[in-house]
Amino acid sequence: MFTSLDSMGKVSLMMDLISQRQRALGSNIANVDTPGYIRQDIDFGQYLSTMNSPLETKLSEKLGPSGIAPDRSEEPVNAANELLQMQENSIMYTMATRRMSNIITEMKTVINVGK
Repeated sequence: MFTSLDSMGKVSLMMDLISQRQRALGSNIANVDTPGYIRQDIDFGQYLSTMNSPLETKLSEKLGPSGIAPDRSEEPVNAANELLQMQENSIMYTMATRRMSNIITEMKTVINVGK
């Protein structure tokens, strides 16, 4: 049986991963001129593949496997690309917070209806 609490846990995990990715991207920008620095990133695929939703499965397939790890290309950090990814990441965080807000509203409605 699926509950709002299950959904809340999943959204909470996504928000944590998005936050970690934002820190990794910020670190990349901070080290743009550091010799030998290897780009870091968070890939949500590994985490999403453990969840049982068609949306999460699609996201997992799109984003691929990993976690926080150096980018295998070992190319120099491109500050413009990192900033673009930070903006995309911010949009994902906004979507996740809206989803969490909707879940809380649904739970409040259920509680109020039960009174």
